[in-house]
Amino acid sequence: FGVLGAVAYSPEELDRELSWIDERVGGRPYGVDVLVPGRIAAGAGGSLVEAIPDVHRDFVSHLLRKYGVPASERMAGSGGDEAGRRVTADGAMGLVEVALKHPIRLIASALGPPPAAMTERARAAGVPVAALAGTVEHARRQVAAGADIVVAQGGEAGGHTGEISTMVLVPQVVDAVAVPVLAAGGIADGRQMAAALALGAEGVWCGSVWLTTEEAETSPALKRKLLDATSRDTVRSRSRTGKPARQLRSAWTDEWDESLESPGSLPMPLQMLLAESAHGRISRAAEAGNPGAQALANYFVGQVVGQLNQIKPARQVVYEILRDCASTLDRLNGLTH
Repeated sequence: FGVLGAVAYSPEELDRELSWIDERVGGRPYGVDVLVPGRIAAGAGGSLVEAIPDVHRDFVSHLLRKYGVPASERMAGSGGDEAGRRVTADGAMGLVEVALKHPIRLIASALGPPPAAMTERARAAGVPVAALAGTVEHARRQVAAGADIVVAQGGEAGGHTGEISTMVLVPQVVDAVAVPVLAAGGIADGRQMAAALALGAEGVWCGSVWLTTEEAETSPALKRKLLDATSRDTVRSRSRTGKPARQLRSAWTDEWDESLESPGSLPMPLQMLLAESAHGRISRAAEAGNPGAQALANYFVGQVVGQLNQIKPARQVVYEILRDCASTLDRLNGLTH
């Protein structure tokens, strides 16, 4: 089933989104995930936006000018503090409280061990807690914190990820913890799902494969970049959030990671606030046909992007994965006779 990333919403917005989902899924299960990093940068005087150094604001303004993207004088607007606090324990708990008022069937901590308050509230509501892990040590820590399910996410996955590949990580995590394990990273078709099951996973957690579906939030311009990309066109970079996150390589990642003018990425959530403020402008300009904005535009995506070469309805993607997984398992069973 689907899992909605809550970090993009205020508590009020999340409540509206989940009510919309409740009205349309006919009682079918769905989940919500939140971001709770172990360490975040704090702003002076409590303001995260004001904690962003001028040199970093100036560098973003320089990039937008260099690539011909229209921008206002000041990057990271007034809503930044509220958005940044969604990735603190208190902010995430506000989202968790809203989510648990709806009939969700899973709550996930997508970055860091779930806070004790989160597991306690979820357990009281009868909702399982999942947590993403990129190492065996992380998986053990997630379970000790109360996770009911571990998502073992390999380094080829999109978004925040470590360096150990899915093929190596999943069996190690399966052997290390006594809770169900889902495999993530590099899974976009039924053959890869079957491989994950062979490694001992109980199921799979997919992200990148949805980015080129008809229903995806990705813009038409970004979909075209994803469809044209190969598996060598992604990079782990701190340039979007302040933590290593795999994303489509673009002029944005190159300028932050390789340019001599770059001041270096800020810690989370300061870099996230700065980057997302800029990428809102970049996305709008890219859709208007601005070539500089199209060069800068990117999104979180895994190496499996090289397999994504056609826009499809999400329903078709689900059916194809299940069909191909079943046929792959049948083929493998035939090899043993």
